Amino acid sequence: MSVGDELPPLAKVVRREEVKAYADASGDQNPLHQDDAFARSVGFPGIIAHGMFTMAHLTKAITDWAGDPGALKRMHVQFRQVVFMDETIVARGRITQLDPGTKRATLDIWVELDRAGDRVLPIKNSVAEVELA
Repeated sequence: MSVGDELPPLAKVVRREEVKAYADASGDQNPLHQDDAFARSVGFPGIIAHGMFTMAHLTKAITDWAGDPGALKRMHVQFRQVVFMDETIVARGRITQLDPGTKRATLDIWVELDRAGDRVLPIKNSVAEVELA
C-alpha cells in the first residue's frame, strides 16, 4: 500500500426501491425523493436520491477496502450534484497520506457518474481517515 494507490471502484445503479427504503430507514420523507410530480415541479426530471444515500455508497466502498466498518475514523464530504434514478454511481478514492506510526491512511474520496458523456461528481473535494489493520 502506497500513497497514490486507488481504492477499487464500487459501482451501483440507483434504483427507486432502494431510495424509498433509504427514506423509510432514515425518516427523510421529503417528496423530492419520492414524488415524481413534486420533483418535476421544482425543475428535476423526476425524483432524486438523497445525498446521504450517495454518501452511504461511498462509505461502503471505503469500509469494504479497509476490511472493517470500524476502521473509518473520519469523513468529510461535499455534496455537489444531484443523482437521478437509474444512474450508475461509482465510489472512488486515492491514498494521499500514510502514517506508519498511527497506522492511518488519509484518502481523497469522491463519487462520479457519466451523464450524457460528461463526468459528473455528486460528491467531490472530500476526505476520509482510515485506521489500517
